[in-house]
Amino acid sequence: MRQKQQNMVLEEKIIILDFGSQYTQLIARRVRELNVYCEIHPFNKIPQLDNSVKGVILSGSPFSVCDAEAPIPDLSKIKGKLPLLGVCYGAQYLAHFCGGKVEPSQHREYGRARLTSIESGTDLFNNVSLNTQVWMSHGDTIITLPENFSVIASTSDVKNGAFSIADELTYGIQFHPEVYHTTEGKIVLENFVKNICGVTANWTPAAFAESAIFDLRTEIGEGKVVLGLSGGVDSSVAAVLLDKAIGKQLTCIFVNNGLLRKNEFDEVLASYKDMGLNVKGVDATDKFLDQLEGVSEPEQKRKIIGRTFIEVFDEEAHKIQNVKWLAQGTIYPDVIESVSVNGPSATIKSHHNVGGLPEKMDLKIIEPLKLLFKDEVRKVGKALGISSQLIGRHPFPGPGLAIRILGEITRERIRIIQEVDSIYINQMREDGLYDQVWQAGAILLPIQSVGVMGDERTYEQVVALRAVASTDGMTADWVHLPYEFLSTVSNKIINQVKGVNRVVYDISSKPPATIEWE
Repeated sequence: MRQKQQNMVLEEKIIILDFGSQYTQLIARRVRELNVYCEIHPFNKIPQLDNSVKGVILSGSPFSVCDAEAPIPDLSKIKGKLPLLGVCYGAQYLAHFCGGKVEPSQHREYGRARLTSIESGTDLFNNVSLNTQVWMSHGDTIITLPENFSVIASTSDVKNGAFSIADELTYGIQFHPEVYHTTEGKIVLENFVKNICGVTANWTPAAFAESAIFDLRTEIGEGKVVLGLSGGVDSSVAAVLLDKAIGKQLTCIFVNNGLLRKNEFDEVLASYKDMGLNVKGVDATDKFLDQLEGVSEPEQKRKIIGRTFIEVFDEEAHKIQNVKWLAQGTIYPDVIESVSVNGPSATIKSHHNVGGLPEKMDLKIIEPLKLLFKDEVRKVGKALGISSQLIGRHPFPGPGLAIRILGEITRERIRIIQEVDSIYINQMREDGLYDQVWQAGAILLPIQSVGVMGDERTYEQVVALRAVASTDGMTADWVHLPYEFLSTVSNKIINQVKGVNRVVYDISSKPPATIEWE
């Protein structure tokens, strides 16, 4: 019975084939919100289609099916054999592949549209309202459908807005059901995965936690595990899962790189002690800051911090006898990125979580959270009973304040940004704004500005405050914090932090800006 419970979560799944769309991860998130497990795979790396696979979704793509380099999947084991839903490019590919006609649109079809007709009795559109709003985002359109295809929905401009194939559970839609602007997109996806594919909705945080604990205990056996804690949500949830699975076989190492928030090293260690975790704190401030002396270039900072962390972590881990495993808080977007359609994406910044450690330390790697998106990690943490204060913590960059200090890192500049950040975050908590924000922080700029304090002219540092709203950090918008709050914070910072005479607020969104400045 225990084995059956353990396998329950992964007995059924939906496969999403990725053609490079910016929305592919969003499709997966929407499916999982229905408590249905799904995985993303590149279109040219289709996994084994065993009995656990109940249906397949084809994503959109930046390519046109008319392009010479258009991605061409092998659907011979899928189409007509499993329920299949093509979204945007996926739909156009199905029509094109089967002999239909796809051409560039006379008018590029982007933005809101409405389903002006829906074929009655169509399973995919069961309970979807006529004239419901959908979101189009494509330069091509399906001009004619193959013989055995039938139109099941249209907009005023797109006749072949959705289709089905006779004698198959195959469907195509030229709009994006996964985006917020398709108001009943969730119903469309639910109709496909639950009603057409027949998947049982049992992908829940509690079920995942139970399954993961069993799997970890089975895989690790009597071996010892070492985990680098950061104080953040991902590593903390990974630590608790491992602790529940193997107890004192787990040793967590929390390294102070000197670039944490004010008092964070001591406060985080105390919180972990209250949780009963086996944690060793290592203060390596001097080692990190000595290595960073005179360095201003952002990518070089990251590499120095990553290399130094490996050295410190490796030294501490070797003090523990018979360690077999290295645990990491890798989450699903990291995994997807590493196997993307076109290989790893162009480097925007070095990732701080993965890389180097397994090869350096000759340990087997284990990643308890590699199936989860960020919001799912928080839900699992809640199901595990982790405090809301820890689960609700804003994301914090792996290199810490090093990338929030633009330019050279010195102890004095660290002091300034720690004080500024402390005032900003604490005031946000006091005013009840902290939980309304995905991520917030202060940035010390490499410039000085003229000011007046009392009767004296000053020439001191400028700091920028940043606060963004997001669900997973892939896109983000700046938060419209109240003027009164910003005024209070600005006054406190200028009056209490020696060396700062000007505060600005960053109102850039991602994209085109990134959340962090470096």
